[in-house]
Amino acid sequence: MKLYTALFIALSSTAFSYSDRDVVASTLILEAGGEYAEGAMESVHEVVYNRSMKRNKSMSAVCLQAWQFSCWNENDVDTNIAKAQNHPRWHEAMKIVDTAQMSNFTNGADHYYAEYIDEPYWAADMTLTNKVGKHLFFK
Repeated sequence: MKLYTALFIALSSTAFSYSDRDVVASTLILEAGGEYAEGAMESVHEVVYNRSMKRNKSMSAVCLQAWQFSCWNENDVDTNIAKAQNHPRWHEAMKIVDTAQMSNFTNGADHYYAEYIDEPYWAADMTLTNKVGKHLFFK
């Protein structure tokens, strides 16, 4: 029992060396930081928020959930956060994360995909709510 407890503590301390804000802001950067269309990063933030409310999970848990956001697929969390923190729009992403007022560019979307990839299987059963930059948003 002591071995399991020690292992859990060791894994927990290394697995959470970053803040929830860092994870969410990194998701905004890695998913839409290269897009300069009005509302691009805000729209990703809305999707993260809407999923977190729907699933009763923290926003960072939603971001890091397997196969939810392509930026985290098979990529190391610490490496991705460091990459995002060096992006020129990092402070802008943090302001979006810290804002008290949620934007509504997506009209309540909880899914999206980039227009330059093949349509995902789930899109056929959802309603398109908006297009922001190169992303199509659905609920």
